[in-house]
Parts: sequence; C-alpha cells; structure tokens
Amino acid sequence: MAVPDWIEKIGRKVFESPFGGDQSGETPELTEIRLLLLDAVRAKCQRVSGRQVFAYNNVTVTVRWIRDSDQEVWRSAFLQQVLLRELETCLHKMGVRFPDDLCVEVHGTTQFPVPPEQWVSVDVAMQTRPTTTALSGSARLVVMQGLANLQELPLYKTRINIGRTVDVQRTNGPSRRNDLAFRDESPVNRTVSREHAHIVYSKTRGEYRIFNDRTYTGSNCGLWILRDGLSQAVHRDERGVRLLPEDEIHFGSAVVRFVTQTEEA
Repeated sequence: MAVPDWIEKIGRKVFESPFGGDQSGETPELTEIRLLLLDAVRAKCQRVSGRQVFAYNNVTVTVRWIRDSDQEVWRSAFLQQVLLRELETCLHKMGVRFPDDLCVEVHGTTQFPVPPEQWVSVDVAMQTRPTTTALSGSARLVVMQGLANLQELPLYKTRINIGRTVDVQRTNGPSRRNDLAFRDESPVNRTVSREHAHIVYSKTRGEYRIFNDRTYTGSNCGLWILRDGLSQAVHRDERGVRLLPEDEIHFGSAVVRFVTQTEEA
C-alpha cells in the first residue's frame, strides 16, 4: 500500500474508532506505531496525589528507513494531528492527566536503523511554549452555510458563544447570550441548538478550543470539525477540541470556517 494511501487509512481509523476500538484489518506498521506510542507514554506516567499523570507536553515519533519521496507525508501536520488524537483519547480512557498543550511530532529519515535503534522510536520531553498575553482579533469565524446575525465574527473575547438565538431564556431567567446566532428561520438554522457550543481562547497557550454545549443522547453530538477531509466529532466534555486554521465547524447543518491571520498571510 502506498504511504499516502496508508496515512489516509490511519486517519479514517483514528476518527472512526480510536484506541480500544475495532482495529481489525489495520496494517502491521500502524499496529506497531500505535503500540510503541502507547507503551512509551505509559512508561513515563507517574502517580501523583493518587492519580496517574503524564507530565510531558511533547512526544516525538521517529520513523527510520523510509523512502525519500514519502518524507513529506510522514512529516505532515495531518499525521501529527492523527496521532495526537489517538494519544489524547487513550489517556482519557486510562484516566491519566496530561498537559493541555500536549503535541505529537513525527520525524522521518531515510537512514537505516543502527542497533540498538528500532525502525520506530518514541521520545518524550517537557518544552516551553510561546505564550500570548492578549487577544487582538487575530482569528474569526466565517459563516459558510446558514443564516446568522453576522457573516463574519472576530474572536475578540476570551469566550464566544454560538447558538440558535441571540438571547437564551430559561424559566428562571436569562441563560446566556450568543455572539454568533443562527436566528432566521430556515431548514439549516433549525438544526442549530439554542446553546450549541462555545469557543474559549487560552492566553497562556495561545490557542482556541471549541466545546459542545448541547444536551443530547446517543451518538449524534451535533458538532463536528472537518479537517483535512476527515470528520472529527466534538463530544461534550471538559477539554473540548483545539481549533486549527482552515477547520470547518459544523453546527448541525450550519457551517462556519475558522480563519486566522497566519492562514491569510
């Protein structure tokens, strides 16, 4: 199987059934990388105050003896995001606490492994990340499908709410105010919940994360991110999902695009 096809297969399996799901039919290479990644991280976990903790924010996977023509694929941001998604899901299932700025880097080399090197190795480290101290409207949401109160919304606040109406009322009084509201009547807008989601900006990490606010049962969470051609469900939890440039965010049938200054430059 060609490496680009294999990477796409990895992505589909990750987002459809992460660690612990049905892994039947996956390639031996994928199985080995998954196991090595998990084993290396598990070996570095420590017990602190009665809880398991992974105290490193950078995981580096090195793959050796690859074709020169495939290096770009192995080093792609997409593959790194796939493996990060795998790792975060696994740590959550094991009840392990880990840094919010956890990332996975993949390095490929054409060199043959020299003993005791293996064809795949995993290293962990704690790295200092650049910090951002203030918002400057450097990111925005652009409505692609649906009728909203704004066509474009600069993300100028620490928290941005998205939903069906501007003001959300409950029986005991006001609940919240949505910054981006799909309030006009249309088939697309009717798929958006009154309190659908919110986006939070972390000044210390310099990143945006989206959270699902819907009340739902079953597997239809109503909130997805389309990234690099693959759909990632955003379920309701305390961590949310980090947004990346060019992400398409689907609120039911309504769609917005996450845009940053870096992407436009």
